Amino acid sequence: MASLAFDGIKAATVHSPAKVARRREVRIALLLSAPALVLMLLFIILPTIAVIFLGFTDFELGYGSFRFVGFENYADLIGDRTFRKSLWNTIVYAAIVAPTSMALGLGIALLIEAEGWGKGFFRTAYFLPVASLLVAMATVWQYLFHPTIGPINALLGLVGVAGPNWLGASSTVLTSLAIIGIWQSTGFNMVLFLAGLSAIPRELYQAAEIDGARSAFSRFGLVTWPMLGPTTLFVTTISIINAVKVFETVKTLTEGGPNKASEVLLFTIYQEGFVYLRVGYASAMTVIFLAILVSLMFLQYRVMDRKVHYA
Repeated sequence: MASLAFDGIKAATVHSPAKVARRREVRIALLLSAPALVLMLLFIILPTIAVIFLGFTDFELGYGSFRFVGFENYADLIGDRTFRKSLWNTIVYAAIVAPTSMALGLGIALLIEAEGWGKGFFRTAYFLPVASLLVAMATVWQYLFHPTIGPINALLGLVGVAGPNWLGASSTVLTSLAIIGIWQSTGFNMVLFLAGLSAIPRELYQAAEIDGARSAFSRFGLVTWPMLGPTTLFVTTISIINAVKVFETVKTLTEGGPNKASEVLLFTIYQEGFVYLRVGYASAMTVIFLAILVSLMFLQYRVMDRKVHYA
């Protein structure tokens, strides 16, 4: 009798309305998330696995067979001067564009937020570079940087400074591309910082003023900057990713020249994979590129997340 009573209680527990509802919720959640999971599998996970696999082969487009070469592609990359040069150019480019665009984006966001009128106009004006087609705008920048008819060198000539060949000299081409990258990224960072600024409670500024923070710099240091911690972390991550992923301006304006002075990592991968058709070698480059990117993001979150103040 005791055994039968125990079995009855167990059956009632298993088939309780709460557990049935819970299982139904799980089934509905899986059903709703299935399209996203399938797309992630097809377009992210499987291609990543394929790239890692091809990095250990000598596969070339147009050939029906390939062989496993182990770490031979990675060993060749160590001695590849083009790869080392493109990696260094990418680091320099990201080191210029990411912090500069962040600082300008934050400064412009603070100015717009403090302005009592014209906020919509200034937001749109500064966001236009993000919305515009970069390949088309590259033609405009090519004209601006032209060594003889370009407005930039013309303005420098008015003050007695001889303008350089911005896109044609090895010493200035990477700086020129960085200027374009800053122009493109600042508006996007500005919008993100504006969203962060609008989420800060106004009462905190009133409390800071009561505590003696009279100047704008004091209020920024005591309230604005700490409260912008999560936004700053996100903007830093996005800025570094976008800077490392530079490709369009290099492909459109310089083709990596002169003398590979503007060749960046994604352009080198493109050249190896789609011009020279060395897919295996390009895949090894891609794996290193992804490893560097993931390592930077992990290090950044480990360092910055400790200093972030979450509201």
